[in-house]
Amino acid sequence: MRRIILLALCSAMSATAFAQSDITEKEIKSHIWFLASPKMKGRFPGTSENEKVVSYLVKQFKKSGIQAYKGSYLQEFRAKIRVKKGVTDTPYVQTQNVIGYIEGNDPKLKEEFIVLGAHYDHLGMGGASSKKPDTTGIHYGADDNASGTAALLEIAEQLAANRKDLKRSILIIAFGAEEQGLLGSKYFTEHPLVPLSQVKLMINMDMVGRMNSEKHLYMGGAATFDGGMELMKSLGPEIGINPIVNAYDVGGSDHVSFYKKNIPVLGFHTGGHPQYHTPEDDRKLINIAGEKLVCDYIYKALVSVANRSGAILFVPEKKD
Repeated sequence: MRRIILLALCSAMSATAFAQSDITEKEIKSHIWFLASPKMKGRFPGTSENEKVVSYLVKQFKKSGIQAYKGSYLQEFRAKIRVKKGVTDTPYVQTQNVIGYIEGNDPKLKEEFIVLGAHYDHLGMGGASSKKPDTTGIHYGADDNASGTAALLEIAEQLAANRKDLKRSILIIAFGAEEQGLLGSKYFTEHPLVPLSQVKLMINMDMVGRMNSEKHLYMGGAATFDGGMELMKSLGPEIGINPIVNAYDVGGSDHVSFYKKNIPVLGFHTGGHPQYHTPEDDRKLINIAGEKLVCDYIYKALVSVANRSGAILFVPEKKD
């Protein structure tokens, strides 16, 4: 009997055995230093470096005790690569969304999902989307979007460690080929793993590594779900940041694909900078302490919505 009880305890603990309950600056930095390293060569879709990043993400999901959804962490798709004006030969490459699953605990609400997302790809050696299109050099993409991917991994790890406290289920999605036109998120919303009617909120992190001295965190879409504006404003003082809460202004990252399907969204970033889409977007410029504050804020926002007892309702923008 003692052996049976021990085995049962080991089984129950296995899912969170490696999950860390706290977000740490050390791990944020470790993720960014890997993703934005010279060896990753800008994480361009279809390259061997991109495949290494995918393997890294899967390894991190497993380490945190985050399950695959219905047997696989990968959602394969073909991406059409952007080319410079006048180029007629448009290549296609095979790439992936990387998807993890944390099941909620409420018998009814666990059938509803919150998506936490960030894109992991970047521009490789430059090309059509570079702000220096005639420059061939590694576009490291430390802020865009190694920072968001690192935040995704850290928040996901904390969610997994505290899964017993979640009523709704969470899908963790690292999107591929965002820089080619939001292709990963478009593919997911057109080939969803769960009915889109069950996705109640999509939270996206794109460029969250350059918090300024005023500790601003910008977000769009707070009014796309009922109570969103009030919630997002209330969390600022608790975390020690100054959130800039926009009602709509959903921007141009992967959450837009969900917004177009009438799903509430929150899109987070810490602001633009001259290094955007250039080889100078280097990991040494990342504000690691600031990014931890971003992660803490988003974690609290996500848990609050995941545990709401009432319905999460989409609120469309009213146009004059």
